[in-house]
This record gives sequence, structure tokens and C-alpha cells, in this order.
Amino acid sequence: MSRAWVAPEIIEEGLVTGRWMVEIHNNDTNTFDEVIEALMRATGCGTEEAFFETWEAHTYGKAPVHFADRHECEIVAAMIAMIGVRTTVRPEWEE
Repeated sequence: MSRAWVAPEIIEEGLVTGRWMVEIHNNDTNTFDEVIEALMRATGCGTEEAFFETWEAHTYGKAPVHFADRHECEIVAAMIAMIGVRTTVRPEWEE
């Protein structure tokens, strides 16, 4: 007899909670290439995605770059922060 699959997220007041995100913040220190390389190494994304996320942070001041559970996001944020980019780890749907 198989058991029904249950999503790990908790549904509360109509919103799905439990997923976290990493945001990067623009700075005047790192080059585009440095940030692109750090994003590719930390998140496993491709060049095009890393370029767009870097451009978004440069243009708008910050950009979401990774979504996962809190522990994984903290690891990814620490890897990116190693080059001097400020990161924020927060719930995806935080106001």
C-alpha cells in the first residue's frame, strides 16, 4: 500500500510558507564577472541566469538568486558573501 505524498511546506492563512530565498545586494566593489562566477559556483546556475541576476542587483539594488530551505540558503549566501557581496537570507514571502 503506498502512502500519499505530503508537501513539506505548511499552508497558513492561504499562503505557502517554508521556502527561503537568498538576495544579493549591489555594491561598487565587485565586477560583474566576479559576481557572475560566484553565483554560478554557489547556486549551480548557468551564465545567462547569473548575468541576469547580477544585472538586476546592479539596476535595482538587489536581486533574488536562490530559493530553497533555510539551511541551503544560508550555505549559498555564505559562499557568495566570500567575495564581499552582501547577501540576505529571508523567507520567500516575507513582507
